[in-house]
Amino acid sequence: QVQLVESGGGLVQAGGSLRLSCAASGRTFDRYAMGWLRQAPGKEREFVAAINWNGDRTYYADSVKGRFTISRNNAGNTVALQMNSLKPEDTAVYYCATADYQTAAPQEFVYWGQGTQVTVSS
Repeated sequence: QVQLVESGGGLVQAGGSLRLSCAASGRTFDRYAMGWLRQAPGKEREFVAAINWNGDRTYYADSVKGRFTISRNNAGNTVALQMNSLKPEDTAVYYCATADYQTAAPQEFVYWGQGTQVTVSS
């Protein structure tokens, strides 16, 4: 059973930085793509970033490209999202996610954590 536990959310001023982490368990971590998605109040969940199984390919939503960086540590079974130059519109619950493939499209991330709140004040 896949388990994903996020940490690192909080309140930050616009222009600031946060680093989210996700600890994964329940299956062989380094065989599968990992990603981050987010859901703002009143909006649908949206794709933020993804990384393939060995970390040599990353993908970002246009809204975060150049500001966010996804990375993974296969030895530690963790994935991180470094968020810089945060904006109020980045406020959302951020979810760590994984798929059943080495590289995954946004709709293929079907396993989710409980989420961590990120609030960016203006």
